[in-house]
Amino acid sequence: MKIEAIPTFQDNYVWAIHNGHSAILVDPGEAAPILTWLKQRGMTPHAILVTHHHRDHVGGIAELLARYPVPVHGPARGAVNSHPACEAEMLEFGAIGMRFRVIETPGHTLDHVCYVGQRDETAPAHLFCGDTLFSCGCGRLFEGSPAAMYASLSRLAQLPEDTQVYCAHEYTLENIEFAFAAEPDNPELHVRHAQALALRKLGKPTLPVSMGTERATNPFLRCDLDTLVVAASQHVKKPLRPGAETFAVVRAWRDEV
Repeated sequence: MKIEAIPTFQDNYVWAIHNGHSAILVDPGEAAPILTWLKQRGMTPHAILVTHHHRDHVGGIAELLARYPVPVHGPARGAVNSHPACEAEMLEFGAIGMRFRVIETPGHTLDHVCYVGQRDETAPAHLFCGDTLFSCGCGRLFEGSPAAMYASLSRLAQLPEDTQVYCAHEYTLENIEFAFAAEPDNPELHVRHAQALALRKLGKPTLPVSMGTERATNPFLRCDLDTLVVAASQHVKKPLRPGAETFAVVRAWRDEV
């Protein structure tokens, strides 16, 4: 089993989980690059996983289905999703050798879901988190509340530290710029910055990244820590409580830059 990124649009990634013959495609927002990727490798789709309904995540599905009528798993409100993905549901894909657990993560959208995939219980997990969690960042709140998003991120942060995180966008370097403003003295953040710069200079994705690294560097996963509480309090010039209240300020702060 391999996991590869198919770049689409300016900074999206469609994740292809495959065995060399068939692939599960995550958030196929644009069909042409995916069809080219499949043709070059002599592969066919096995299923599609959708995290949420935004066009850059679902726009390529109709064209893919016209050629490959495969099941589409995603939030119940998605018009193209033939198999609603609900909290704690287990999706089995024996042909690929993977099973996925669905986690509902409202915040970016009200119906956003993430998928935690594993070959078996002894192997590291793979988190496909759409636009809920980015490396050193998180999605904007288009529909959900700060409290809902903080709860969703807190759930993801509880996954084992060796969980590999596959976000849907290449936002890492710009997210790190903000993370430095919020937590400039975080040594792990400086390490992550150097690593991400090196990868991008080679034309490689900064993903996946371990959940352990995210917990050490992502300000949105660290809003219960004194460093973030103090920084956010100073930004709005009033005392804040750790957790959701600090998260709301940090997310609004990020929106300003």
